[in-house]
Amino acid sequence: MPLRKVVAEAPLPAFDVHAFLYTAGISRRNPRFGRCAVVFSQGSPASSVFYIQSGGVRLSVLSSRGKEAIVAMLGPGDFFGEGCLAGQTQRMGTATAIGATIVLRIQKREMMRTLHEQSSLSDRFIAHMLARNIRIEEDLVDQLFNSCEKRLARTLLLLARYGEEDKVQRVLHLSQETIAEMVGTTRSRVNFFMNKFRKLGFIQYNGGGLSINRSLLSVVLHE
Repeated sequence: MPLRKVVAEAPLPAFDVHAFLYTAGISRRNPRFGRCAVVFSQGSPASSVFYIQSGGVRLSVLSSRGKEAIVAMLGPGDFFGEGCLAGQTQRMGTATAIGATIVLRIQKREMMRTLHEQSSLSDRFIAHMLARNIRIEEDLVDQLFNSCEKRLARTLLLLARYGEEDKVQRVLHLSQETIAEMVGTTRSRVNFFMNKFRKLGFIQYNGGGLSINRSLLSVVLHE
C-alpha cells in the first residue's frame, strides 16, 4: 500500500488587530501626538477607546492633594481608555504621549458594535484586558514586597517588552524622574542603581536612548 504524502498544515498567523481595525468598518480617526502631548485628561468625558499604532502613552492619576502616580506605560498594540465600555463617564486618569505617537480613536458605540459582531476582535480584546489585570496585580506585589533595585530592574524589562516574542525590544527615551515615579522611589536612588546596572553591563546608553540587556533579569530573579 503506497504511503500517502502528509503535508503539514502551516500554523495560523497571529491575529493582526491593527489590520482588522482598518477593515472592520470602523471610522478612521488617527490623531498624532508629540512628546508630552495630552491624549485625554483626568475628569474629561469618556466617550472613546484608543489603540496605539506607534509610539507610547503614559497613564497617570492625580490625587486630590496634587500627587501624581504613574499607572502604566503602554506601547504599540495596546488599547487604553476602555473604561467607557463599562459605563465610565469620566476619565479616571490622564493619558500622555511619551514620544511621537499615532493612535486609532474609536468611538464607544462603534467599539461596542464591533466587539459584538466580530468574535476575533472580541477575543483579542478580552485577552488584552485579562493581561492588563494580571500586570496590575504583579505591580502591586512588586511594590509591596520587592526592593527598590528589583522594582527598577522589573520596570526596565517591562518597558523594553522583555519576553514578548511578537514585540521588538525598544530603546527607551525616558527621564530618570519618570522612571522614579513608576518605581516609587527617588531620582537619586534610580541614578545610583542605573549606574550600577551600566557598570555590570545590564544596560547601555546609546545616543540619548537606553538599551536593556536580557541579563538584567538576573537582578529580578536573585533572592
